Amino acid sequence: MNDTLQTTIFPHYKLLMNESKIHYQLPADELISQTIARREGVLSSSGALAVNTGKFTGRSPKDRFIVYDKLTADTVDWNDINQPIESKYFEQLYKKVVQYLQEGEVWIRDGYACADPRYRLNLRVITETPWANLFCHNMFLRPSFLQLDHCDPKWTVLVAPGFYANPVVDGVRQENFAIINFIRKIILIGGTAYTGEIKKGVFSVLNYLLLLEENVLSMHCSANVGKEADTALFFGLSGTGKTTLSADPLRRLIGDDEHGWTDDGIFNFEGGCYAKCIGLEKEKEPQIFEAIRNGALLENVSFFESTNNVNYQDKSVTENTRVSYPIDYMENIMTPSIGDVPQNIFFLTCDAYGVLPPISRLTSDQAVNQFLLGYTAKIAGTEAGIAEPQAVFSYCYGAPFLPLHPLRYAKILGEKIRKYKVKCWLVNTGWTGGSYGTGSRIKLSYTRALIQAVFNKRLDKAGYQKDPIFGFAVPYYCNGVPDTILMPRDIWADKKSYDKCARELLYMFKIKYEAFI
Repeated sequence: MNDTLQTTIFPHYKLLMNESKIHYQLPADELISQTIARREGVLSSSGALAVNTGKFTGRSPKDRFIVYDKLTADTVDWNDINQPIESKYFEQLYKKVVQYLQEGEVWIRDGYACADPRYRLNLRVITETPWANLFCHNMFLRPSFLQLDHCDPKWTVLVAPGFYANPVVDGVRQENFAIINFIRKIILIGGTAYTGEIKKGVFSVLNYLLLLEENVLSMHCSANVGKEADTALFFGLSGTGKTTLSADPLRRLIGDDEHGWTDDGIFNFEGGCYAKCIGLEKEKEPQIFEAIRNGALLENVSFFESTNNVNYQDKSVTENTRVSYPIDYMENIMTPSIGDVPQNIFFLTCDAYGVLPPISRLTSDQAVNQFLLGYTAKIAGTEAGIAEPQAVFSYCYGAPFLPLHPLRYAKILGEKIRKYKVKCWLVNTGWTGGSYGTGSRIKLSYTRALIQAVFNKRLDKAGYQKDPIFGFAVPYYCNGVPDTILMPRDIWADKKSYDKCARELLYMFKIKYEAFI
């Protein structure tokens, strides 16, 4: 490795390391071999590398900070999510992390975000483990060797899971941390090996830069496109079906999680997919299942006893089992990951109260309201202490990753929906006939049939009735779906209980929405 590269790995510090301790832009197979040799992972029967991320099997939102400085002071929406940290503490931790990484081996990956070349953001990620570097290889867009010669990283991400902060002197809450510095263009991650912190750190940066500097709407959604170039967006929180429903064999996948919307259309931020694995079945999600092969990275899964066969039903480690893989592991993708202006937007919710219709057509105002609410529900048994369904609201379906005020994102979405006459739909992938424990989960086949009816425009001819409580337009019929489940109240045995649950949820909607007014 030449001296120029050595001194630019850490932008503000000279790197005093032997070349043998620096691994630059290694291919996936070498990263996998190194992980196995270091006893940090094993191969599954499908060929995917399986690792355990340790104490943290998910993000730690209370330990994510943004540096408070002259750039962010009046632009960031400071709240319980966007927590400020002084520049002096960032600099202090940065020096400590650099010194820590200098003392061991590092894996360096240059990549970029944003498939639209007008908004390309070059990245350099420096990790403490080869498998975290594999994650970055999978998830970020991969420059060609020719492009690498001209790659000038604008942002640096330092990932040191083995380094622990001292909360007493470092200005953080506990030993782990994720800090974004917009002036220095650095993301600093320590004390946690959960790779999602890397992905969402970069997403948070894009959610700030694209809207402020480019007037591009950044979105936490999946996207696909049909044979008629009809682009569709799927907004939804974890567990609502965002990845599953966008992986449609009849349509090409643009991306499963992060996108930007310009005057020309939409584009994917990423070069890979990060799908939940819990409950994965080949018959229900064949595209995702087949993508879990050599080069893919499984996180926190368990195996059937005495085998290397993954038990996708086992949540003993975490319910948040994950797999990352390059997007071209999917059979039917859009290349490049760019689509036209959307014709349809689906807001997905897993309504554990069982009171929302399987599908509703929304007005533009209703669509903006649902976007701001970002509603879904946790079900009993998924987390300790949850005995009954619990409403969850994450504004703009991505509250933990939005540095700006949510109304700024919602305003642009509303303008685009009206300008391009986009059809908007609320889709309940949760319960019907009763709340969780009484009713039943809406079949995936029904949800797919409803969405397909939108794409082939059959639902336009169905005729609509108004939901008496929520005011949404609900179709009278849809081929492949029982008419009885389309209006939820009709299938509840106890109508009074339905009315009570529905009005309670509507009241929660109003309370949450009034917070934005």
